[in-house]
Amino acid sequence: MRDRVLVTGAAGFIGSHAVEALLARGCDVLGLDNFDPFYDEAIKLANLAVALGSPGFRLARVDIRDARALGAALDSFRPDVVLHLAARAGVRPSILDPALYAEVNVLGTANLLEAARRAGVQRLVMASSSSVYGNADRVPFREDDPAVRPQSPYAATKRACELLCETHVSLYPSSRIISLRLFTVYGPRQRPDLAIHKFTRLISEGRPIPFFGDGTYSRDFTYVTDTLQGILGAIDRTSASAPGHEIYNLGEAATTTLNELVELIERALGRRAERERFPAQPGDVVRTFADISKARAALGYAPSVPIADGIPLFVEWYRGRRAGAATVPDRA
Repeated sequence: MRDRVLVTGAAGFIGSHAVEALLARGCDVLGLDNFDPFYDEAIKLANLAVALGSPGFRLARVDIRDARALGAALDSFRPDVVLHLAARAGVRPSILDPALYAEVNVLGTANLLEAARRAGVQRLVMASSSSVYGNADRVPFREDDPAVRPQSPYAATKRACELLCETHVSLYPSSRIISLRLFTVYGPRQRPDLAIHKFTRLISEGRPIPFFGDGTYSRDFTYVTDTLQGILGAIDRTSASAPGHEIYNLGEAATTTLNELVELIERALGRRAERERFPAQPGDVVRTFADISKARAALGYAPSVPIADGIPLFVEWYRGRRAGAATVPDRA
């Protein structure tokens, strides 16, 4: 029997890929998105071009902060499972407006959990973030680490969302919730403000890239198809696992420094980068590095796209998109 899946943040980078993957499985999908002006709405609509042509997909403009509209969407669609990807993302922007991040991420998630309860939905998968670990002493990061030293408001809101899920299952013991700590996802449709997309655009245009710190900070970059495999595995697990709240890391289990990242993009583009140097930014952590043994065992998670392969794939998509007639402009 195919699932009916409600996806929040459906028009975003990961959300639009998830919608397509679910439709390919034969699921009926209701996508919710508020088309926040954080970046161009035209980009988000282009993300959904394939899904909007599918009879199994419906799109509704709903803000997760609007409890009434959110409840109405769940009541009318009656999903089997909710995939919660909607959030205000980004470390540095969260420092500038922490109240907005708390409102969207924490209040929005509280609204969704309550709407799901009222609609009788017991299965939920939520996108959390590797940022909850902060500058953890033990590497690679494991799900049983305390995660009590977030370095930004964004990180704090994501940890708060996990705790809301934990509280929810303690109050409603038949619920099955999985929080996925995503590690720096990239690939086709990545937001234009994020490093790989932004660096690719600026280097290709012969413009300087903003380069923070000495280039030794490292990240566990995860190609979007690998993240999707973990998301689908988590959705499947909610149909068979015991009730409760589980947390899993989804990363590549490898690290790449900022210096190495720029070199990979340079090689893929065949152009040298001009660096405009700035001090390291508040909120940035020294490294992210996922221990994925738990996800391998429980979700069948098996990432297969190392960054040396993923960056050329991204650059190929970027060039094709820029050359296409339907290209939408990215903001610098």
